[in-house]
Amino acid sequence: QVQLVESGGGLIQAGGSLRLSCAVSGSIFSINSMGWYRQAPGKQRELVASITSGGITNYADSVKGRFTISRDNAKNTIYLQMSSLKPEDTAVYYCNYVPVLGRTYWGQGTQVTVSS
Repeated sequence: QVQLVESGGGLIQAGGSLRLSCAVSGSIFSINSMGWYRQAPGKQRELVASITSGGITNYADSVKGRFTISRDNAKNTIYLQMSSLKPEDTAVYYCNYVPVLGRTYWGQGTQVTVSS
């Protein structure tokens, strides 16, 4: 059983910063990819950023230069440092874990609201 627990969301003014955390527990493959997705009301869930266990990162064009994804393999935790936040970043942010074998797991989501 794998569990993902996200934290760090909240209400922030435009231009501000937030850091999201996602801790994974359970039967974890050391080779994996983890990432952050977001879903705004009425829109499809979209990739924000991902990072492999080897440290290779990928970002959506809309967040490049503003968001940074990182991970602490010893703690099985990933982070999303979000800066220069915009109202259009408002969404529920989901963490996911993609092992080298098996299914993808998702967290419960954390709300990020950016006020103008």
